[in-house]
Formats: sequence, C-alpha cells, structure tokens
Amino acid sequence: MTRDRAKIVVSRRLPEPVEARMAALFNVEFNATDTPLDSTALLSALKGAEVLVSSITDRIDSEFIAQMPAGVKLIAQFGNGFDNINIEAAHAAGITVTNTPSVLTEDTADMAMALMLSVPRRVTEGARVLLKDGTWPGWSPTWMLGRRLGGKALGIVGLGRIGTAVARRAKAFGLSIHYCGRTRKAPQIEESLGATYWASLDEMVEHVDIISLHTPHTRDTVDILSADRMKRLKPGAFVVNVSRPELVDEYALADLVASGHLSGAALDVFEHKRGVNPKLVELARADKVMLTPHMGSATLEARIEMGETVIVNIRTFLDGHTPPHRVLPEGRSPL
Repeated sequence: MTRDRAKIVVSRRLPEPVEARMAALFNVEFNATDTPLDSTALLSALKGAEVLVSSITDRIDSEFIAQMPAGVKLIAQFGNGFDNINIEAAHAAGITVTNTPSVLTEDTADMAMALMLSVPRRVTEGARVLLKDGTWPGWSPTWMLGRRLGGKALGIVGLGRIGTAVARRAKAFGLSIHYCGRTRKAPQIEESLGATYWASLDEMVEHVDIISLHTPHTRDTVDILSADRMKRLKPGAFVVNVSRPELVDEYALADLVASGHLSGAALDVFEHKRGVNPKLVELARADKVMLTPHMGSATLEARIEMGETVIVNIRTFLDGHTPPHRVLPEGRSPL
C-alpha cells in the first residue's frame, strides 16, 4: 500500500463533497449506515488502516488506544472538540491527534446569539401558540411580554475565536461586553469590542445579566459555572452554553431556574450522553429553558469546511509533516 492510497477509516457519514474528495485521495472505508460504531466494530474496521477519522460520538479512551492496530498513527477528529479522545494516552502511544478549529467559529457564534435571543424574547413559546389550533387570542399590551436584550450586560467566559465573534454580534445588539479568561486581551481588541476585563469570574458574574460560555473543557474548567457561582448571578439572569456540557453544574442550573433565581437558560450541549437531564426537559416544556441538540456547527458550509480541514491534516501527516491542527496534551507545547 502506498501512502497516497493509505487506508482511512471514517467513523460517521460526512457531507457528500467531503466523502467524494476523500475517496479521490485515499483508500477510504466509510460508515455507510452512519450508525455509531461500538469499540469492537471500530477496532475491527481499523485493521490495516493508518488513519482514523473520528467524531465526538467515538469513545477513544486509553483502553481503546491500547487495543488499536499498531499501524494507526493518526486520529483526525472531525470537530473542534476532542473530549472523547484521551490525548495523553494517544501521545504516549505515538499517535498524532488533530482537530478542526476555526472553521466553525462564525456559525457557532450565530447559534449562541440565536439562543441568547430565544429565552428573553420567548421565541419558542410564541412559535407554538398558533400550532395548537391555528388561532390566537390577538394582540394585547400585556401578552407574551419578554425582556429587551439591548442595554443588558453580557459576560463571556473565554474570549477566544468564538467568544470574540459572539462579542461582535452582541455589541451590535446593544449589549455591553464583559469577559473573563486566563489572559487579558490587547487594548485594541478591548477597545474595538467595548469590552471590560474581569480578572475574577466570581466578581464578573455579579455584574452581568447574561453569561455565555466559550472556554474549552479542561481539568480547570469542569463546573466553572458551579452552583455557588450561579447563585452570585443577578436575580433574573440567564445562562447560554454552546461550548462544553462539563462547564456547567446542570442540576444546580435546573434548580436555580426552577426557583426563579435565574430567568432561564439556553443550552446546545448537555452532560448526559444518553438523553438530556430530565429536570432540564421539564423546564424546557415549561418554556423556562431552551434546548437544542448540539447544533452549533450544524451548517452545510461549516461541515464541508471541517471535512476539508480533516483532509489537510491527513495529507500533511502522510507527507511526513506535522499537521497544522495537531492537538497536544495539556501543558505541552509544539516543538
């Protein structure tokens, strides 16, 4: 087998243009049914392969990595997130891991703004009114009143690519921008966004009306929005999360929404891998919470660009170079 026809195993269906391009470049084994493969099936498919194109639904833990055929030297994740992969175990086994950052920034920021609007303006609740019997009681000065977005304070946790894109959009909607992160941004960035930096997240949450999470899942960010921090939020504040489920204490969030301390939440990611937290579902049915099924990057354009990025990572690796989007264990820097 030449490296130009290296065997590539793709764990899930990808957009047709991406699959066509991969098939032209490599010897690809696709998952025709798009059914998530269990560990046994995926290990079997990897026999004779050099590259695994994985997705967030594949559990690639240390045990799985220890059983992978020795010929597999690259895990090319189709996605920005890689919480499903044990990066430390892969690195120790001499396996390169890549992801697809940047290409989903604008679409995820759009989704964050859509969710940010949905709760205070009661969008889902209003959209269901006519679905009951095709009628509605008519306009009234006091009916379906929500809350204005303009003039409110938005607190962004993690002003990276996506957080910055959200800040640009939110500023256009008239929100004041506040942010907290490991490092303070350059003065020109803060000035362009009208952003206020907070060194302490505990202090920032006391001064914002909306908090939006845009930080990666690391050992330090698990439950970064803990019960104690959410209790410090202003009464009537609400939470937006299009990032990682591990960032929020979901049970505390549900309790604080149910008690009325928080006016609601809009979530695109969830802790529970097999079904959503029942408390959140109950609150969603009561129009207190907006839930969407991991739609942050769900545009055709983003998914095609993600596929193209996967191809670049694979091609670069097979040509003997370091892929441009290599993922390293926490605390390690590229050589």
